[in-house]
Amino acid sequence: MTWVTITTNKLYQNSGNGGISNMAKKVTGEDGKTYKVKKPFYKRIWFWVLAVIVVAGIGSSLGGGGDKESTSSADTSEKTEQSSSKSKEKSSSSKKVDVPAEYKSALAKAKSYASMMNMSKQGVYDQLTSEAGEQFSAEAAQYAIDNVKADWNKNALEKAKSYATTMDMSKQSVQEQLVSSSGEKFTQEEANYAMGKVKADWKKNALAKAKSYQEDMSMSPDAIRDQLTSSSGEKFTSEEAEYAIQHLND
Repeated sequence: MTWVTITTNKLYQNSGNGGISNMAKKVTGEDGKTYKVKKPFYKRIWFWVLAVIVVAGIGSSLGGGGDKESTSSADTSEKTEQSSSKSKEKSSSSKKVDVPAEYKSALAKAKSYASMMNMSKQGVYDQLTSEAGEQFSAEAAQYAIDNVKADWNKNALEKAKSYATTMDMSKQSVQEQLVSSSGEKFTQEEANYAMGKVKADWKKNALAKAKSYQEDMSMSPDAIRDQLTSSSGEKFTSEEAEYAIQHLND
């Protein structure tokens, strides 16, 4: 075995522009021979290039894995929530409310009165509980009112049309009949809706009433006029009553 005594001799080369560049390191062994000292691998450029590539690859792999894990976790969470929601829906639908037979009967009657007779909400309730009507208990009637599906505004409008076209009533009389406690018992808002939508020829109605008073009761034109405009009578406007008198003999 040859022992080498390292004596560092640096060789320098003139760079040509007045500077000196470091060329290489050499050592002289005990045998008198000169040896070049190679740079350690970790000081070589290729080592660091390779290290950067490896580190970048590891970082990319870890980052991608994190995204996949995050996406997978989100998907799992969403599926769990959907499953839980479906379970709750099934649980709710499986619970059947035990409705008394009387309540069901009251609801059936309420639907009939609301859809076929165009009654008001209060009118339906009163009819259900009336001694001269259906005689349901207050609880059964209230259940029916709470669960019946009806358009009360539409019902008020249908009633207004009926009073205006078949009974030749004045606009004011129709309005009062809709909200009267002894009449249809619609709310003021429902009555206002109806009167804003109803199509009627109020002058024609006044004339029809005037002819009725003349033919059936043999009343004079002046008496007819008073009856048409009276607040306790037909409640037509003065213009509508005057139109009726002028066309009474047409």
